[in-house]
Amino acid sequence: MADPGTPPVIGIIGGSGIYEIEGLEGAQWMPVASSFGTPSDELLLGYLDGCRVAFLPRHGRGHRLSPTAINGRANIDALKRAGVTEIISLSACGSLREDLPPGAFVLVDQFIDRTFAREKSFFGEGLVAHVGMGHPVCLRLADALAAAARGADIRTVRGGTYLVMEGPQFSTQAESRLYRSWGCDVIGMTNMPEAKLAREAELCYATVAMVTDYDCWHPAHDHVNVEAIIRVLTENAARARALVRSAVPGLGRRQGSCPHGCHTALATAIITPPEFRDPAAVARLDAVAGRVLAT
Repeated sequence: MADPGTPPVIGIIGGSGIYEIEGLEGAQWMPVASSFGTPSDELLLGYLDGCRVAFLPRHGRGHRLSPTAINGRANIDALKRAGVTEIISLSACGSLREDLPPGAFVLVDQFIDRTFAREKSFFGEGLVAHVGMGHPVCLRLADALAAAARGADIRTVRGGTYLVMEGPQFSTQAESRLYRSWGCDVIGMTNMPEAKLAREAELCYATVAMVTDYDCWHPAHDHVNVEAIIRVLTENAARARALVRSAVPGLGRRQGSCPHGCHTALATAIITPPEFRDPAAVARLDAVAGRVLAT
């Protein structure tokens, strides 16, 4: 019997320009139905150096979905159904630190979730589970991304806290100063509940936060505007593609399940005894939690 999380299939969640990657073989867009609603888009499936990959445009092609409108549960469920075992999340963000200027890449290792209008769990009434989120980023995956960044000569800062706000509006100055006082490093609108859902789905998860601007705390910086963000985001896209291109082959050679427990996160998380579980909830979780619910 194969270990959980094998064979490796790498999921990449990001915006347009990320999945237009050199060397992607057999690429085709495929719809994947989810029992949690409609994903942001079809998945672009293909191979990089023999490793299967699945790209998902987080906001849909053409950036049709606001952060709040993204169906995170459907996205993660669809990726799991496509066989994905680890997720590289590429995310535009604002900087809350002087030494993280536009263009900086940050491998964050912590999140503060300030979202309030999103479905945050696959579990609930009829089937309850509590996964650990003390370390929300897979250390193995972060190590691989850091090594790939060095190999591709991409300056990347290791470690940092990502404040996830609801949006779609940007911060007020008071909010921005508050988040700085908390020790946050970058701010964005997309990585929660994405990271929580990936953990519930027993997927390795890591974020590359790509700084597009200083948040509005910065006294010498103009107020955040979409035009400036898109300009820097376009410049970041080429480096993001190079990072993915460098990281995927090594990740595809993984043997066995994740040593940090990502692929077995539900082993002790489900608290509802089998005789009390709602059959409809069990059926809906066939991809996310089928490994443990079938035992």
